[in-house]
Amino acid sequence: MSDQAILSKPLDIGGVEIRNRVFLAPMSGVTDEPFRQRAYAHGAGLVISEMVASGELAKGRAGFNLRIRHSGLPVHMVQLAGREASHMAEAARIAVGEGADIIDINMGCPAKKVTGGYAGSALMLDLDHALTLIEAVVGAVDVPVTVKMRLGWDENVLNAPVLARRAEQAGVKMVTVHGRTRCQFYKGRADWKAIAGVKAAVTVPVVANGDVGSLEDAGTILRESEADAVMVGRAHYGAPWMAGEIASAAGGVSAPAIPSAGGELVSYVTAHYEDMLSLYGRESGLRQARKHLGWYLDRHAPSVGAGQRKALLTCGDPRQVILLVNEIFSQPANARDAA
Repeated sequence: MSDQAILSKPLDIGGVEIRNRVFLAPMSGVTDEPFRQRAYAHGAGLVISEMVASGELAKGRAGFNLRIRHSGLPVHMVQLAGREASHMAEAARIAVGEGADIIDINMGCPAKKVTGGYAGSALMLDLDHALTLIEAVVGAVDVPVTVKMRLGWDENVLNAPVLARRAEQAGVKMVTVHGRTRCQFYKGRADWKAIAGVKAAVTVPVVANGDVGSLEDAGTILRESEADAVMVGRAHYGAPWMAGEIASAAGGVSAPAIPSAGGELVSYVTAHYEDMLSLYGRESGLRQARKHLGWYLDRHAPSVGAGQRKALLTCGDPRQVILLVNEIFSQPANARDAA
């Protein structure tokens, strides 16, 4: 079986069957409920919530319940981040109470606001403490627990294989590895071959992540990393269908429900926008949706005039935003060029 063909096959994660091996990466501020629903409808094998701060969830901070709310999909997977074992355990219990089928632990986020609190990829500097968090979550819930990590903190601390092996011994059922160190952030190219060291260290499924944006990329990262599945992140900006498109192509079938240009794209972007307003309310929804509108512009209307772009991304009237979406995305490319 070819590397690409493997991607269309199911995968078992601790007794939970996943329909294919191309996953939507958890992305803070991106993979909320409307985005996950779209990615899954397009054929992504698994979709994961945006990162949820365990301390805020455990303390009942307003708004965090939206990040773990069950979206009605067959598999509900919630990613948690934190530094305190008690908060991680309690947050995991809350998420499972809301219907989570899998809990993922974030040990890979490179953002300073996360690592500055000694969470995310900062945990790779203290594996003993990282294991206390894993053990707390595994002990708190009866659903599979997984971990997402990087290769290490920097080129001098490439300890992902050690963390993965210890995580498996603690009961983790899957490991995802982004092929960069924390100090690389998203610079350069992900080192897909380095992920093979993690695969060699464990028997649970390994997911390879970093710079995957096409079927060819997915097949190559699978081969070079020897991983069991792939995870697609930033390639979804302006294209919630990317993972599904890759999985469908791997299986030799057409991806479902991908909008074409013109009226289909207008309807798609409008529906996404309206779903975000419905989820967050008008004020917050307007802010949350702007980055998505910007990504749709970047991908589908890159030549739009600066005036139209600014109008769309600063407008505070949802009705006017929808009119602008129709005006911009229904135009053929040559008409936008002339605008």
